[in-house]
Amino acid sequence: MNLWQKNRRVRLKRADARSNGTRTSSAFTLVEILIVVVILGILATIVIPQFSNASHEARENTLKDDLRYLRIQLQVYKAQHQDKAPGYAGGITTSTPTEAVFVDQMTHFSTQDGATNASATTTYKFGPYISRVPENPLNGHSAIKIIANGTPLPAPDPAEADTYGWIYKPQTQELIANITGNDNAGTPYAKY
Repeated sequence: MNLWQKNRRVRLKRADARSNGTRTSSAFTLVEILIVVVILGILATIVIPQFSNASHEARENTLKDDLRYLRIQLQVYKAQHQDKAPGYAGGITTSTPTEAVFVDQMTHFSTQDGATNASATTTYKFGPYISRVPENPLNGHSAIKIIANGTPLPAPDPAEADTYGWIYKPQTQELIANITGNDNAGTPYAKY
């Protein structure tokens, strides 16, 4: 007996049952539906926390990658600008470094002395090194706290986490994330 014949017999039995006044039900009962809902709820309580932990790990990995990329671009800038780090106006390392100068030098074309221009020319032939300063993926800020010459690099300040995403000291080219706390492995974010 083939599948078509089996299906035909089932249809005939149902038709006979209807004509005899007996009823065959093919719908789900309330109990069956409740069991399915409970099972789905249990699965959701198991799976959803794992997804939220995975997204936090992804943000931590993005932070590591952003720091690595920014540090490499700082080294490239310094190598092309007579061993002077970005942040100093005119490349004068005795001047006070600023965030505005840093961002300008990293996102625009520059001369060997650190003067910037929006377009490349024969004089403005270096850079740009980044298209924009990335947001710190853990606090959502891209502003950079610039540390003056002779001042030690501070630890991340929770009070400033709503303002700055990064802390940068041009004198030593140290760049850290402005976020307190540790990752899942216990490593402080400031040690990335």
